[in-house]
Amino acid sequence: MSLQAVLQQIQQIESLDELATFKQCNQAIYQWLQNDFCSAHIKDIVTGRAKAVDAMLIKAWQLLNLNDKECIALVAVGGYGRQQLQPYSDVDILLLSRKKLSSASQEKLGQFITLLWDIGLDIGQSVRTVKECVKLAKDDITIATNLLESRVLEGNPDTYQLLQEQIQGDKLWSSEAFFQAKFAEQQQRHSKFDGTAYNLEPNVKENPGCLRDIQSIGWVAKKHFKALTGKELVEHGYFSEQELEELLECRESLWRIRCALHLIAGRSENRLLFDFQPDVAALLGYGEEGKASVEKMMKSFFRISRRVSELNDMLLQHFRQDVLNQKVKKEQLLNPQFSVVDGLIFARQDEVFDSPEKILEFFLMLSDLPQVTGIHSCTLRLLRNGRRRFRNEYFSQRPACRKVFMQLLKHPEFFALPWDLMHKHGIMQAYLKEWDNIVGMMQFDLFHAYTVDEHTHRLIKFIYQYTQEQGKKEFPRCGRIVANLDHPEMLFIAAIFHDIGKGRGGDHSKLGAADVVEFCQLHDIDPQSTKLIEWLVANHLHMSVVAQRRDIYDPEVVEEFAGQMRNQNNLNHLYALTLADIRATNNNLWNDWKATLLRELYLMTSKALESGQTLSEDFQQRLQKHRSQALQLLQEQQVDADKVQAFWQRLENSYFVRFKPKQLAWHAQSILQAQQATDDEITLVALNEETSRAGTEVLIYAKDRASLFAQVVSVLDSRNCTVHDANIMSTEDGYVLDTFIILEQDGSRINSDNRMHNLQQAIVTQLNRSGTEHVNNRKMPRRMKHLDVPTKMRFFNNHANHTLLDLEALDAPGLLAKISRVFVDQNLSLHMAKITTIGERAEDVFILSNAQGNALDNQQQLALKKQLTLVLDDNNE
Repeated sequence: MSLQAVLQQIQQIESLDELATFKQCNQAIYQWLQNDFCSAHIKDIVTGRAKAVDAMLIKAWQLLNLNDKECIALVAVGGYGRQQLQPYSDVDILLLSRKKLSSASQEKLGQFITLLWDIGLDIGQSVRTVKECVKLAKDDITIATNLLESRVLEGNPDTYQLLQEQIQGDKLWSSEAFFQAKFAEQQQRHSKFDGTAYNLEPNVKENPGCLRDIQSIGWVAKKHFKALTGKELVEHGYFSEQELEELLECRESLWRIRCALHLIAGRSENRLLFDFQPDVAALLGYGEEGKASVEKMMKSFFRISRRVSELNDMLLQHFRQDVLNQKVKKEQLLNPQFSVVDGLIFARQDEVFDSPEKILEFFLMLSDLPQVTGIHSCTLRLLRNGRRRFRNEYFSQRPACRKVFMQLLKHPEFFALPWDLMHKHGIMQAYLKEWDNIVGMMQFDLFHAYTVDEHTHRLIKFIYQYTQEQGKKEFPRCGRIVANLDHPEMLFIAAIFHDIGKGRGGDHSKLGAADVVEFCQLHDIDPQSTKLIEWLVANHLHMSVVAQRRDIYDPEVVEEFAGQMRNQNNLNHLYALTLADIRATNNNLWNDWKATLLRELYLMTSKALESGQTLSEDFQQRLQKHRSQALQLLQEQQVDADKVQAFWQRLENSYFVRFKPKQLAWHAQSILQAQQATDDEITLVALNEETSRAGTEVLIYAKDRASLFAQVVSVLDSRNCTVHDANIMSTEDGYVLDTFIILEQDGSRINSDNRMHNLQQAIVTQLNRSGTEHVNNRKMPRRMKHLDVPTKMRFFNNHANHTLLDLEALDAPGLLAKISRVFVDQNLSLHMAKITTIGERAEDVFILSNAQGNALDNQQQLALKKQLTLVLDDNNE
C-alpha cells in the first residue's frame, strides 16, 4: 500500500469503533517503509511516517471531539516537531492548555492517549499549561529545545501562539545562554563516547559526528535568528550554500543508516550493534559478504561522521565568535597573512590557501607556534575550501609540497598540534593517496577499536610522547631510544606506513613496505634510511608476535630473534614502534603483562647482539643469579636452606631462568610451609599480587592428575579472569608445580583481597571434588556471537624435543579447558602455555610432548588437529 493510500484510508475512518482500521493503517505504514526504503528518497521516508502519524493523531483528536475542550492544543515536539520520524522513533506530543484542566477534560485526554497506544504508537506525552511549559523550559534546556521546533497539529491555535509569544526571543533564554547550555550539553554527550565517533558499535544518533551534532548546529542558529530552515540561515550568513548542502547530504546518509537499523532491529535502536551490522549493510546496498560488506559500510559511516564533526566544530565556533560578537582579549600579529587571536590562528587574507604548498607551509608555521591552541573558524572555512579546490590531485605529486612535507617530518614539534590538525582536517588525506585509502577503514572485530587512520594517528602521538617529559617518565627506555636517534623522522615515516596496506588484500606489511619504498624514493630519502624504514614496516608485527606467542626464555627463540634484528639500531626502532602500536590499537590492550614481555625480549636480545658470549652462557648466568638472590630472600625469612636446595633439586634448570628471584622465593616458601603442615598429599593453591608486574600470580602445587590444568583454567574463566601465561612443571615424585598469570576480563589487575580469596577457595573446592569436570556457566558475550574466527593450527618442533602448537580460535568461554581436555584425551603432556587474546580471537601457544616425552610425530599432530577442530568448531556454533 502506498503512503497516499494509507492517508486516504485514515481520512475515511468515521468512528472510534474502527480501532482495527487504525491498527491496520499503522501496520501499513511499516509495510510501506519496508517496501519503499530502497527506492524512495530518505527524506520522503522520514517525513512520510511523520505525515501518517499526523493524520492518525488528528483523526483520533477529532473523533474524540477534543477541539471543543477548554482551548487545548495538540502540539508535536522534538524530532516529531521537525516532522521527522524514523520507523520506530517515539512520537513526542505536548497537550497544551491555557489553564489547569477540568477532570472531564483530563479524562478525555486520557482516552486519547490510550487510543494512540492501542493503535500501536509509542507515545511520549506531557500535559501542561502554558505557564507550566514556560517555567519548565526556563529551567531545562532540553524542554526549551523541544519547544523551539514544535508545531501545532490540531486544537486551539491561539493557545499554541500564546506559548510561542512567551518562549521566543530572549525572554526565556538569551542566544548566548542557549548556546552555552547546548554546547555544554554536547560536550557532556561526547564525553560518554570518549570524544570520538570511532566506536565498534556507534550510536548513529548520539555519537560525535552524528545526527545530534547536526541538530546542535541548527538549534543554536535557529534560536538566534528565529529561522526555521537552513536556507534562511544561509541568508543570514551563518553558513554558505555549499556548507548547507554538505550538512544535508551527511544528514541524509545518517538518516538512511538509522532508518535501516530500525527496520532490521524492529525497534527504536540507534546503536549499530554487531548483531545488526551485516543485515544493515546488506539493506543499504553494500552487499551480503558479511565482514567485507560491514567494513565498506563502516568506512562510509566514519567518513561522514568526520565531515559532520569538522562542520560542527567550525560552525559552533563561528557562532560563538562572530554571531555572539565574542570580544577579542588578545591578538598577536605574526605577519601580513596571519595573527593569533585568543590562542587561535587567524588568517588575515582570504587567499592564504591558494595552493597546496601554502596549505602545508601553514602547518610548518604552526609547528613554530606553541602558543596556538587551534584554528579560528574563519580560517578553518578557508582551509576547507582550499583543500577542496585541489581535490583532483594529491599534494605529494608536487615537488614543492614534498619538500615542505619533509621539513614537517623533521620538525621536532610537528607531531604535536599541527599533526593533529592535519589529520583531523583531511590534509594527510589530501597529501597521500595511500592515506586516503585508509581513512574511515574499520575492521569488523573486537581488537581494533579505531579506524586504521585513527589508530595510526594515535600511534604517532605515542611516539611523539616519548620526546616529552611525561612520556620519558612513563616510558624511559623508549624516551632514551628516540632521543638518541639521528633521524627520528625515519621512525615516524615507518609509523605512517605500518598499516597503510590494509584493505587491499594480501599481507598489509608487505604492501606497506612496497609503498614506503616508493615514498622514500619520491621524497629523496637516502638508500640506507629507506632500507631501515622498509624493514620496519615489513616487520612491525614481529616483536609483538615473538614476545606474546613464543617462549622468550628459550635461548633458541632469542637467538633466532636476534638474528632477525641484525643490529641494535633495528631493535631500538622496532621496540619503540611496537610499544606504541600496541598502545594505539585498543585502550584496553596495553598492560604490564605485555610491557614485561616486550622489555624482557628487548633486554635479552640486546645482550645477544652486544656481547660476545653465547646465549647459553648468558642464560646460565641468569640461572645462577636468580637462585642466589632467591636463596638470600628465603634466608631472610629464616627458611631452611637445605630444604630449599632439596626442593630445587627436583626442578629443571629452565625453571630458574623463567622466574624472577622474588617468585622463586615465594614458590619455595609456600610449598615448604604446606609440606611442613601435613604428612599427607598436599594440594596448595596460592595467589600473590606482588611477585609479578604482569598480573596476579596463581601457584598450584599438587599431586599430578589428568585434567588438573583444565579444571583450574575453567574455574578462572568462570570467574571472569583471563589467563595470560601458564607454566607446567613436573617433579620426580609425581607432583606438578603450575603457575598462572591472570588479570580481570578488562585487562586490569586483581586488586581486592576478597576477590583473591574467593578465587583461591573456588580452585581449592574444585580440586578437592571427586571427578575431573568443572561446570562453566559463563555465556558467550553478545558481541562475539556474530564474529567468525576460523580455527587454525600450526606445529613446530623445538630443540628440547617438544612440539610447539600455535593455535588461533574464537575466544569462547571455557576455551582453555576444552583444549587441555583434548590434550588429556590424546595422552599428551602440557609444559607451557602462552595465552594471547586479541579482541574476539585467542592466539595461544602450547608446548607439548607425547607419552614417551618426545615431540609429536606427524600422525599424532594430525590426530590432535582433527580433535581440536571438532571440539572448537562445535564451540563456535
